[in-house]
Amino acid sequence: MDDRQLTEELYDYLFAIRTQVHAELKELAQDAGLTDTQADALWRLSRGREMTARRLADLLQCDASTATSMIDRLEKRGLVRRVPHPMDRRAKVIQLTPEGCALRDRVIQHTTEHSPFARLDHESRLRLHALLREVIDGPRPTGEAAGVKDTVKEEQQ
Repeated sequence: MDDRQLTEELYDYLFAIRTQVHAELKELAQDAGLTDTQADALWRLSRGREMTARRLADLLQCDASTATSMIDRLEKRGLVRRVPHPMDRRAKVIQLTPEGCALRDRVIQHTTEHSPFARLDHESRLRLHALLREVIDGPRPTGEAAGVKDTVKEEQQ
């Protein structure tokens, strides 16, 4: 197999995994009465790091106004709350409420149980994890994809 064909197949596999994961999360989101984006927001908020609406918008790759509207809907459902930012009086931090944490835990449990990676043994998942980190942390490409590395690193911190 030449490099071009190998790269093409790697993309095919990544798209197939993305499609499978998206379908699983979409089903769970619908059962919970959430949109896909709201479920994604809960996932992002579960990382334990302080999150402003602006930061959430950046991670979700949407406008700040779109993120604000989504946060409003999540807040009305009692899943998130806005609290004053500890360092910036003008900003608010978005936090999960206990109900939001419970739903987030359901999302994490569901993704763990239905993960395409569950087909791999622990050692294989560790190797895949290392390879994917190497892909993300490797030389920075130019263009749109350059922001992916920073986003992944920021989410991991």
